[in-house]
Amino acid sequence: MLPQDKKKRIIEKFKTHATDTGSPQVQIAILTEEIKDLSEHLKGHKKDFSSRRGLIKKVGERRRLMKYLKREDAKAYDDLMGKLKI
Repeated sequence: MLPQDKKKRIIEKFKTHATDTGSPQVQIAILTEEIKDLSEHLKGHKKDFSSRRGLIKKVGERRRLMKYLKREDAKAYDDLMGKLKI
């Protein structure tokens, strides 16, 4: 889980309009940050299999959202991938 203030900063950076909290861009950015945090955690805790399962689920969910965004709005997808450096 991300701290609330970190999540708010991500939403502010990637939102598409003033009240946006759930667009694919925001969801992908939040998942990317959670994936980074879980990856760091797993480097030190190699046998934490429940966290590993959570990481795999988050990666799959992000992949599906990225596929959807690419299909619906290729320009927004390219911009987001550049910002996130994926």
